[in-house]
Amino acid sequence: MQKIFEVAKNNPLFQGIACGDFEPMLQCLSARVGRYAKDDIILLSGDPVHVAGLVLCGNIKIIKEDISGNSTILASLTASELFGEVFACAEVCHSPVTIQATEETEILFLDSGKILTTCSEVCLFHARLIKNMVRLLAHKTLMLNQKIEILSKRTTREKLFCFFDYQRGAKRKFRLPFNREEMATYLCVDRSAMSNELCKMRDERLIRFHRNEFEIL
Repeated sequence: MQKIFEVAKNNPLFQGIACGDFEPMLQCLSARVGRYAKDDIILLSGDPVHVAGLVLCGNIKIIKEDISGNSTILASLTASELFGEVFACAEVCHSPVTIQATEETEILFLDSGKILTTCSEVCLFHARLIKNMVRLLAHKTLMLNQKIEILSKRTTREKLFCFFDYQRGAKRKFRLPFNREEMATYLCVDRSAMSNELCKMRDERLIRFHRNEFEIL
């Protein structure tokens, strides 16, 4: 339980929740842990969705598929990051996305309906959870606006620079959460064209990179 708490406390949803309240809170939210191997499907598009998930360890990607079967990676999540809470607030009954493990992963599942409603025991942490949820949704809205800005850029180079700016923050050196294929899918660009553009940017001494390690020059 202590191990789970150490991960969960880093997520904004659990900000201000004391360690002593954490175990009864999990019981109240009907929490359970799921374990997945690399490439396992955690949630398939169209599946009923009644839970939110907190990544305890590992990595997952959130995938959106269109009617032609083309896939777009919406996000990549690692330890202490949450998914599915937006569906709960929007009262979405079936998942519009597929969630897949990209390595061995453990997920803490929480009954999403119980997060947003106080229980018969009138637990003190529920008010805190609801307040935290509002803040978390505001942050997700900002993240969505960031992606809209990236995709609105006209050229592959402009998309790459905009993407890098959000990933690196104030740092010159940073690590990306995607491999090349995943990054091309995320940016909605051709992989070969993107790779060529990265090489041009490197040759022009705009960036330096090795695999997923990048540096802005």
